[in-house]
Amino acid sequence: MARLRTCSLTWAALIILLLPGSLEECGHISVSAPIVHLGDPITASCIIKQNCSHLDLEPQILWRLGAELQPGGRQQRLSDGSQQSTITLPHLNHTRAFLSCCLNWGNSLQILDQVELRAGYPPAVPRNLSCLMNLTTSSLICQWEPGPETHLPTSFTLKSFKSRGNCQTQGDSIMDCVPEDGQSHCSIPRRHLLLYQNMGIWVQAENALGTSMSPQLCLEPMDVVKLEPPMLRTMDPSPEAAPPQAGCLQLCWEPWQPALHINQKCELRHKPQSGEASWALVGPLPLEALRYELCGLLPATAYTLQIRCIRWPLPGHWSNWSPSLELRTTERAPAVRLNTWWRQRQLDPRTVQLFWKPVPLEEDSGQIQGYVVSWRPSGQAGAILPLCNTTELSCTFPLPSEAQEVALVAYNSAGTSCPTPVVFSESRGPALTRLHAMARDPHSLWVGWEPPSPWPRGYVIEWGLSPPSTSNSNKTWRMEQNGSATGFLLQENIRPFQLYEITVTPLYQDAMGPSQHVYAYSQEMAPRHAPELHLKHIGKTWAQLEWVPEPPELGKSPLTHYTIFWTNAQNQSFSTILNASSRGFVLHGLEPASLYHIHLMAASQAGATNGTVLTLMTLIPEGSELHILLGLFGLLLLLSCLCGTAWLCCSPSRKNPLWPSVPDPAHSSLGSWVPTIMEEEAFQLPGLGMPPITKLTVLEEDEKKPLPWESHNSSETCGLPTLVQTYVLQGDLRAASAQPQSQSSTSNQAGPPRQSSYFKDQIMLHPAPPNGLLYLFPITSVL
Repeated sequence: MARLRTCSLTWAALIILLLPGSLEECGHISVSAPIVHLGDPITASCIIKQNCSHLDLEPQILWRLGAELQPGGRQQRLSDGSQQSTITLPHLNHTRAFLSCCLNWGNSLQILDQVELRAGYPPAVPRNLSCLMNLTTSSLICQWEPGPETHLPTSFTLKSFKSRGNCQTQGDSIMDCVPEDGQSHCSIPRRHLLLYQNMGIWVQAENALGTSMSPQLCLEPMDVVKLEPPMLRTMDPSPEAAPPQAGCLQLCWEPWQPALHINQKCELRHKPQSGEASWALVGPLPLEALRYELCGLLPATAYTLQIRCIRWPLPGHWSNWSPSLELRTTERAPAVRLNTWWRQRQLDPRTVQLFWKPVPLEEDSGQIQGYVVSWRPSGQAGAILPLCNTTELSCTFPLPSEAQEVALVAYNSAGTSCPTPVVFSESRGPALTRLHAMARDPHSLWVGWEPPSPWPRGYVIEWGLSPPSTSNSNKTWRMEQNGSATGFLLQENIRPFQLYEITVTPLYQDAMGPSQHVYAYSQEMAPRHAPELHLKHIGKTWAQLEWVPEPPELGKSPLTHYTIFWTNAQNQSFSTILNASSRGFVLHGLEPASLYHIHLMAASQAGATNGTVLTLMTLIPEGSELHILLGLFGLLLLLSCLCGTAWLCCSPSRKNPLWPSVPDPAHSSLGSWVPTIMEEEAFQLPGLGMPPITKLTVLEEDEKKPLPWESHNSSETCGLPTLVQTYVLQGDLRAASAQPQSQSSTSNQAGPPRQSSYFKDQIMLHPAPPNGLLYLFPITSVL
């Protein structure tokens, strides 16, 4: 929309420039105010001079704001003959727009004059004026917040003056500072400042709709000075200086050179590099000292440190934080208590497995790099023999025959912990009873027991996978120091669908009770597969099924029952529940020769799983019954065939279609009444020059008479079949159709007298083929 408005304004300016000089000088716009508050009304008038002779006497003046025509113009003629149009825009909602005075010129709208209108707000009072004295640039830098947008060109000016009092009386003025466009800060150079004398400072904002000023700020430039931070660095090692204590850092800093003559105080902040710890603040640091030892930190930990300073005790601003310095604290000897327990190997009683866990005695107990198990022989004063040196929490070593006690210590680069004695005693205490375990959730197990009497001083709870895998052969263990405890919640290294072996051993003052074991799952899974069904025997109405149970798997609860489902061809379903110890089942009540779909479902407390579907068909009835049924069916079929044959033979109407009656040419009545005079005695086949058949003669049966061509021209027809030879006629069909009717009547009357009952030979005539032969097929009926 803004782009369209810009293009319209550009075209309007071009039109004005291209207008003729006389038309360009015809109109003039005057407005009440070119800049108003956004939303206020504005009034404009356009006057067309009288000397515009090329215009109409009464020209129609139009108004356009931007690209939109504005209605409501009032037009009138003035006393000097010029035309005037006045319009009032009730609300100017455009921050910038062009108002044009136009009239119709030919077929287009021509602009006579236009004026730019602006709308906005007066400037708000600048807020949060603050100043800093920068000794690096030797200038007073002031900044402020300009306030909301005015939509009008607004200028800001930083004004100031010198004052010897509390800025109540104005002294010498200081040159105004004008910031660059769009910026809200400005710097007063050092040459215009008196560092230790008060000065009044304020910001003035001004545009076409008004002027506003911020509250006056009275300050002394050095009271708002901002120093640069010192540079932190580590202390150089010195032979005379003592090494830093554990958890301490020694550091020093170099102050900023331009501020050496200024009294100041500094503060330090630090945080560990690892993790997401927040900054810890230390200060104020000693004024005269340029070095400091920071203690109370974690040993063997890398830290990040920063420092900043401020003019003190006089007013000033804190400097920025210095660049970071990274240092690492020294280690301290481990301050831990080692809980231990041991057991002997069954195959080699002199081989001991020693287990331990460090318990921190302080919040900062120091890091542990390894453990040492040692033995001090009784006959050798001061001799210490190491038996094991490891970074693990267990160790297996051969115990010397005379050794009854060993010492275990934790060590690092700063020293060792206090030795923990481990006594190997053969005495046995009472065992605990009623050991049980149950799952709380998929990642925890509760193990409980009844404490023996007397109560032990503690318990060792050990758990791990059963059987232990090669990748996870180490067991997890905990020591419960409370001898009256009746249970413990295991939450470490517990995973679902795994079988765990839990061992609890009571610990006495100088003895150890026998260990008790229990097995448990934190969460069990449903059977992965159901057994596959097999058909063992089948009958007409029964089927015997069997299956082989799946072997037990770790992490899966034992089966509780089986369920067999079967469905017939009519989609009717049946089921029965069997014990988990079942290995087979017999289905009764089946339909003979029917199809069934059967599957087995194995269920446990964790869920159920369906097996594959077995499809079977029951047997058909036995052989004797089948023979009887087949015999009855064959007899019924034979009787049906005999009845059908008899019916066909006895019914003439059914006989003729199957066996047509062919008349005997030897007993035909054709030869008894054939005229004695023939037009042509010789018989010739159509292919040998015989004319086509011309007429049909109906004969009545009488005693047989020889035909003329039977004796004379029998040799010419010997090549035809007997039936065809009998019905070959001679004549031209086209010639016969042209003979008079009377002749046909006379021929039909010749012949023997009719009898009361006789056979009539009907001859069906087909169109003669091209060779002139005609084949006649007789159809005999009783008249």
